Amino acid sequence: MFHRMTIAGVQRDLPLCPLNDELMIAGFVIFGDPEITTACAKELLEKAPEYDYIITAEAKGIPLAHEMARLQGNQKYFVARKKPKLYMSGVFESTVNSITTEGEQKLYLDTADAEIMKGKRILIVDDVVSLGESLKAVEKLVNDAGGIVCGRMFILAEGDAAKRDDIIFLEELPLFDKKGKAI
Repeated sequence: MFHRMTIAGVQRDLPLCPLNDELMIAGFVIFGDPEITTACAKELLEKAPEYDYIITAEAKGIPLAHEMARLQGNQKYFVARKKPKLYMSGVFESTVNSITTEGEQKLYLDTADAEIMKGKRILIVDDVVSLGESLKAVEKLVNDAGGIVCGRMFILAEGDAAKRDDIIFLEELPLFDKKGKAI
């Protein structure tokens, strides 16, 4: 089963994936799809508030953040990593419980990146927002680093997330019942 939709002028068939016995979500993956990544980055930039740097959570938001930064001529963007890396000079950490990943996760920000963020306007971007758990975790990292969250942007807002007034998104993504009907 698939859900067909047009996003930033590009049509895609999103596979329906069971979340539990009663509910399915549409899988949206921009990895390996430069056409939709670039189209969405351009459209989001048209709606973006003024910012100094972009941050995203690892992993699916990385192509989007990269393309938005590239299109704007930015030299740097930040990634909240799922694991600390040896090259990090130190880390800030935040906990997240995402609906698409089993179990509790942590996100990490390098203290060197935090120094650059301090006092700067930071735009949070990602592919999909649903319950907003990843968003909260990234927002905490930005705040702990002394950055100023100036906006929250997503390609898709899934389910009730589309009712939020504190985010900017391109398209609404419904949830689906076990038979594949949008609810």
